[in-house]
Amino acid sequence: MAVYVDVMFLRELLVDGSLLLTTAWVRHMRASPWRVLSASAIGACYVVMMLYPQLSVLFTLLVKVSVSLLMIWVAFGFVSLQHFLRNIAAFYTVNFVAAGAIIGIHYLLMQGSGEVWRTVNFIKGGMQVELKMGLIYLLAAFCIGLYIYRTVLTQRRERELVQTHLAEVIISIDELEQRCIGLVDTGNQLYDPLTRTPVMVVEASLWSEQLPASWLQCIREEQVDRLVAGLGEDHFDWQERLRLVPYRGVNRGSQFMLALKPDFVRIEREGQVFVNKKVLVGLDGGKLTADSAYQAIIHPTLVQNNQ
Repeated sequence: MAVYVDVMFLRELLVDGSLLLTTAWVRHMRASPWRVLSASAIGACYVVMMLYPQLSVLFTLLVKVSVSLLMIWVAFGFVSLQHFLRNIAAFYTVNFVAAGAIIGIHYLLMQGSGEVWRTVNFIKGGMQVELKMGLIYLLAAFCIGLYIYRTVLTQRRERELVQTHLAEVIISIDELEQRCIGLVDTGNQLYDPLTRTPVMVVEASLWSEQLPASWLQCIREEQVDRLVAGLGEDHFDWQERLRLVPYRGVNRGSQFMLALKPDFVRIEREGQVFVNKKVLVGLDGGKLTADSAYQAIIHPTLVQNNQ
């Protein structure tokens, strides 16, 4: 049987490059083409070494993992340990998903047990399974890669869309300035019904040092009415700034949100600065987003006119 080293090298170069580029997409990173090419060449050279029995010591699990870590380091660099570990996790996830999908399609398209047994060899009491990839499996791999690309592209577009609506928020109360990242939500139409003051929703955990622990617990459990009934039990310097804002929750009836009246709220977005004094800061007991990309939901009127 003839083995063409150049063809094998080129094939592995393309496969490793595709996996590294997919990893970069998953991690929302802009990979350098030359770094990816260099890392792919390392992986392709390692596979070519499999042709030489004298180098069998290089094919232990430790060496394989070390080579993969080297490829990730060459392709994406080392910014921090946490960043590097996330790159490793993404790279192995992409590899396992692609390999598992191809193997699954391989056996899914088999017709009868005869084809299955033709992929099985018994050697010295052990069983060895061969996976021969023909045109149909290359097509399947292409479809899987296209699906991953489309999925990652959609997620990236959604992330970029969110990024365009993010702004830096500074909430000033007395001598305290609380900073966070906010999302401008055009669907947020929450007002104080008595004064028509717009309400910006902020995670209550940002005020954990200022709010009594029992208050934070009531806010998380959405029992603000019980909190108001016992206002005199816990000392709070900003008690005169407290407001109750009624709102209608999803699939629920009318509820109340505890809010603070700040001195002003400063919003910086795309080089513009908006300072608002007529605003309430509503306190939400949960997390507004799972990845902590923002901690506040900005009322759209707050980024339209300076007040």
